[in-house]
Parts: sequence; C-alpha cells; structure tokens
Amino acid sequence: MRAMVLHDQKPIEESPLVLEDWPVPEPGPGQVRLRIHACGVCHTDLHIVEGDLPLHKRPVIVGHQIVGTVDKVGPGVTVPAVGTRVGVPWVHKTCGECEFCRAGQENLCTNPLFTGWDVDGGFTEYTLAPADFVFSIPEGVDDVHAAPLLCAGIVGYRTLKLSELKPGQRLGIYGFGASAHIVIQVARHWGCEVYVFTRSEEHKRHARELGAAWVGEAQDTPPKKIHAAVIYAPAGWIVKEALRVLERGGTISIGGIYMTPIPELPYDLLYWERTVRNTANATREDARELLALAAEIPIHTDVQVFPLEEANEALRRLKHSELKGSAVLKIR
Repeated sequence: MRAMVLHDQKPIEESPLVLEDWPVPEPGPGQVRLRIHACGVCHTDLHIVEGDLPLHKRPVIVGHQIVGTVDKVGPGVTVPAVGTRVGVPWVHKTCGECEFCRAGQENLCTNPLFTGWDVDGGFTEYTLAPADFVFSIPEGVDDVHAAPLLCAGIVGYRTLKLSELKPGQRLGIYGFGASAHIVIQVARHWGCEVYVFTRSEEHKRHARELGAAWVGEAQDTPPKKIHAAVIYAPAGWIVKEALRVLERGGTISIGGIYMTPIPELPYDLLYWERTVRNTANATREDARELLALAAEIPIHTDVQVFPLEEANEALRRLKHSELKGSAVLKIR
C-alpha cells in the first residue's frame, strides 16, 4: 500500500512526509481492516509532524479522521461486517480498566492509544482499528464530507458541550477552521446567536455564510457579552480576551491538544463564577451523538480535497489558514 510516512519531525515547509510502499496490515483479534477512501487533515497531525507533540512511534503514518470500508475482520469480530462503511476517530482505543474508564470517562483514560500517533493512521490506503472503536457513517454523507466529522466534528462537539451553552444563548467561537464550521451549525440548530472571532478575511466570510450574527477579531468587543465560548485557535492569549467579553457564570471551553502558554489572568476576569476548562479527547458517546446530529441537521462540511501524495501541501495550507473548512485526502 502507498503511505505518506513521517520519519523525522520538521517544519511542514520542508515536506517531512515521504511517500513509501508499505505492506498491507493483517487484522488481529478484535480488529477490523479498512480500505480507506478518505482521511481528514487535522491541526493535531500538524503538531505531530512539526514536533509540537513528541513522537510516540517512529516511523508513523499520521491521520485520524478516517473513512473507509471494512474489507477484513480479525478473530472474534462479528460487527461491523465486511462491506460496512465506518469511520475511525482520534481515540484508537482505551484500556477499559482504569478508574476513569470504569466511571464512563474514557476520554480521560490513563492508558489510551491514539490513531496516527501511537498506531499508524489514515494517510495511507489501509489501516487497522478495534471493532469497538469504529462508527457507522450516516447515509447521505459522502466519504470526503464525512471525514472531518471524525475529529473536527467529534472533538469540536465535545468542546461545545463542555462550554455548557444552552439553547437560545450567545456563543463566541475563537478561530474558524474545521471544528468551528461544524460547531456553528450545531449552535444555530439550537437557536443560539453566534459571534465569531478570527483574523482571516476568508474565514470571516465563511462564518457569515454559515449564519454568524457578528464577526470580528479576538481583541474586538462584540455587540453583547457571550454566555459561552469555544476556543479552537491554539493561542493562549485568546483566553484572556474571551474572559473579557464573557458573561457572569459563563464558561470557556478550549478545544485542542496543544496551546501556547496562557498569560497571567487578573482575578477580576475570573470573578463572578466564570470557568475556563479544556477538552481532552472525546468519548464514543460523543461520536454517536455528533454523527446523529450530522444526519438530523444535516451538517454540511466544507472541504478542499487533495490526493494522498499532496499531504504535505494540505498541512502547509492548514498551518497558514489558507483553507476554507477542512482539508481531506482522497485515497480511493
């Protein structure tokens, strides 16, 4: 199989992913093998490639927003059956035994494995996944438009849930990339007024197209204070700006595995029971809820499609905010 492989972490401008031929893997007990159709391109992939996150496996095939068809199953697997179209998310597997897994908080598992970081991911033609950690893709959503739902959608949705936004309230979205363009559709479905904070003129236009009531930049002051905020831009200074316009009792939820340092916060910005929290991964229930919403609303993902061999270019454009929506590699 063809695979875009990372051997050494480098700036994406140096094209660190190399096209190689690798053997097609064989599924073991409890595993399924997917013939990959599409794989989304995520900021976490960029953080792994460039070294913001340490390598857990060398070499590694990154990519964790995978859509494909089950073409072979390992011993003990009856569901999903061969021929089923499924998605593989960021969380590859959790231990099921630690205190967090037993308490229904598998996103906080102390011994998890992550797709495209601990195990090989989706920038290739075939991959393996535990049968219990793949998800059926809604009918009516094609492969390339389904791919962003598997991380930008699922983790973005959990970030929104953790913001404790209630129907009809005002939501602030900071950064308007892959997660944000999905989450704004959920918030609008809940009858919320959405303010979007982003530097990119293209992203501002995109936010307006998707129904943002107001668009500006992080240092700007919106027409009214917000009841909740989700931050998808990995810039710590934005936390202070979001607190500045957050209502009493409001919550800021930070979505992302990496962020630059958060500056010192004056206590008066936290007063009145304002909350700052982060999102750590997601649960399988989050995945099921988001995919159900994708069919119900329905959610439309904006994508820019690249062939497998242009994975470096897709990541470069992601880094420089040159994408509208999500980049997706079309494999087959």
